[in-house]
Amino acid sequence: MQFKSQAVAKPYFIAAIGLFVGQILFGLILGLQYVIGDFLFPAIPFNVARMVHTNLLIVWLLFGFMGGAYYMIPEESETELFSPKLALAMFWIFLVAGALTIVGYLAVPYATLAELTGNNIIETMGREFLEQPLPTKLGIVVVALAFLFNITMTVLKGKKTAVSIVLLIGLWGLAVFFLFSFYNPVNVVLDKFFWWWTVHLWVEGVWELILGSFLAFVLIKTTGVDREVIEKWLYVIVTLTLITGIIGTGHHYYWIGTPEYWQWWGSIFSALEPIPFFAMTVFAFNMVNRRRREHPNKAAVLWALGTGVMAFLGAGVWGFLHTLAPVNYYTHGTQITAAHGHMAFYGAYAMVNLMMISYAMPILRGRAANSNKSQVLEMWSFWLMTVAIVFITLFLTAAGILQVWLQRAAESPLPFIAAQEKIAIFYWMREWTGVAFLIGLVIYIISFFVKGDEEKAA
Repeated sequence: MQFKSQAVAKPYFIAAIGLFVGQILFGLILGLQYVIGDFLFPAIPFNVARMVHTNLLIVWLLFGFMGGAYYMIPEESETELFSPKLALAMFWIFLVAGALTIVGYLAVPYATLAELTGNNIIETMGREFLEQPLPTKLGIVVVALAFLFNITMTVLKGKKTAVSIVLLIGLWGLAVFFLFSFYNPVNVVLDKFFWWWTVHLWVEGVWELILGSFLAFVLIKTTGVDREVIEKWLYVIVTLTLITGIIGTGHHYYWIGTPEYWQWWGSIFSALEPIPFFAMTVFAFNMVNRRRREHPNKAAVLWALGTGVMAFLGAGVWGFLHTLAPVNYYTHGTQITAAHGHMAFYGAYAMVNLMMISYAMPILRGRAANSNKSQVLEMWSFWLMTVAIVFITLFLTAAGILQVWLQRAAESPLPFIAAQEKIAIFYWMREWTGVAFLIGLVIYIISFFVKGDEEKAA
């Protein structure tokens, strides 16, 4: 059953993909700046390119989450969206605010931007991932509240399902934990302690609930497996996620000046964090194996299976590699962290958004699935991007292991820059695989515009 108001998801999906392209382009710029230090300097300094790269990541994922929710909730609730006009108004506000923020980063020195945007009133800027100026942060709060109001009212007036309730909990958690971005104490230990309440409890907490609900929704639609079976799996995943993710925040507290007991709490519970991701992988493959029908959108099913596997590898396995305190003592802040971050964000959140877009966009355009020709192209994009991110992760892991040895574990450790020069070959390899990833993303976009023979005949 399709609802007219689901169409508001379309601009959110289009904006998400556009911003994703921007994120990858700035990633390539960053990659070159690692090996050609003055590339695009002073026009785009390294710190600015990095801010734009990470901020675009966050914003495009949020656009994807919001689009996915606007598509999914009317169908799950079996009622039209509470206010499609509010959803479209918030889309333009969020898009303009995001675009102006990026322009601000690129056009004005960061310290000047802080002065111009009232950072002296509430000091919130200057922290990794939360660099947004005060007006942008306030704008995000307004957009998030309007979005949550719209989604919650739709659920309240319609049918309540486990999938929509889990999504609601995840989205409300996202909004609540973002409020800690406004708390910036002078004490650096206290600042870092609560900074993780946004950064960690997003990506290793409430975002996983959003991931689980999207995955459950698409699997229900594409496999025909009983909703009760999928919902039981979802409850298990949510429980494991919240238990391990919340206490697992402690793995960020090892070396920032917090009490020593965090080394035990952080090590034990973050070592358990791969379990919910493994459960997601088993869940996805189990549901597809038990499917009662062959859905025409095979590309969306491929993204669903890929999400489970890559989330487990990136967030689970690569997270576990350096999460225990005695190991993290040597590895924190090295390229091993970057390797984990790249595969985890792609596997868990980029892929689940691409899955939702792959499933929903053909339906929003009036057909059950894209043409076979289009889907073959989309599957090529899946494999190009996924294999590229695997190699990016492997090259960064190799760079990180060498970095740990040369800079921290050797009898005569090298200075940071000297160690970086020794591992430059891996940065070049990472750059070329980044180009392959961009090609895969471009093919993904092109696939939506390719018509098959069956469509031409019609």
